[in-house]
Amino acid sequence: MASREMHKAVCSECGQECEVPFKPDGTRPVYCRDCYAKRRGPRRR
Repeated sequence: MASREMHKAVCSECGQECEVPFKPDGTRPVYCRDCYAKRRGPRRR
């Protein structure tokens, strides 16, 4: 399995630098792993 190309970004929520598996285009907010998990809410099984 090939590894995904990661791109540096700044989280729209906390301002922390993070890496995401897509090229941020500036039209949508980007969230770090922690902020994304908080916004998404608890996982359902």
